[in-house]
Amino acid sequence: MSIASMTGFAREAGSTGPAHWAWELKSVNGRGLEVRVRVPTGLDAVGEEARALVQKRLARGTCHLTLTLSRAEAAPRVRINETLLASLAEAVTRVQMPLGITLPSVDGLLQLRGVVEVEEEAPDDEALRHDLAAAALRLVEALAEGRRSEGRALAGIVGGQLAAMADLVEAAEACPARQPEAVKARLAAQVATLMEAGSFDPARLHQEAVLLAARADVREEIDRLRAHLAAARDLLATGGAVGRRLDFLAQELGREANTLCAKANDVALSRIGLDLKAVVEQFREQVQNVE
Repeated sequence: MSIASMTGFAREAGSTGPAHWAWELKSVNGRGLEVRVRVPTGLDAVGEEARALVQKRLARGTCHLTLTLSRAEAAPRVRINETLLASLAEAVTRVQMPLGITLPSVDGLLQLRGVVEVEEEAPDDEALRHDLAAAALRLVEALAEGRRSEGRALAGIVGGQLAAMADLVEAAEACPARQPEAVKARLAAQVATLMEAGSFDPARLHQEAVLLAARADVREEIDRLRAHLAAARDLLATGGAVGRRLDFLAQELGREANTLCAKANDVALSRIGLDLKAVVEQFREQVQNVE
């Protein structure tokens, strides 16, 4: 299973009789899963069914689900009741009209109620709901596939950043400034400078030197950085909804990188720490888009 992004867009459109409809679903980053639905009046049940599909398929993200619907003006069907019209025409011929009054024309007979019938096509709501439900299912799957596709690209970027951080951690481990001889030489130089500046207790200075050496040691930070990087690689390989845990690890990596920079008493180690902080920040920005 691969990771998925939280951003994506999908659209499904079609027609059912005179009704033209279109579903749109877009998702952006979010702390949890939030689905906002907008559907035309009378189709609230369809909207809730679509919301349930999104909630079942996705784990995180702010989703906007919209349904637009329009009905084409269908031409009405006109039917003449020929039986009624014939009966009226026959009845008219039997009537003795007063002098000066003419018999009704065909136009007049057609205007009588029931002679001309206009039938309008009634919408098939059941068929419309069926088509909308089927389209919503395709819509959600299309969005999920788009998020998975973007997630695969994201996995490559994040994997590269993890590799870069691992290289920097190993560079910090191998930094000449961390070698015992280098640490001893720096402390000796500092102690010598203090001794020249005034009268100090040699035993006290020895204790302070040991304390400074312990505080400047970044062994624990390097070990924790390695552990966090290994955990992040495992999550990336496992896949699924691991965005929250990757974000937590990004925070921990940043904390350890800050501590390493604070403890570094050498230019080379400080540069490694700053480079590490920059890559950690890039990593954090990327994982915030992981589901």
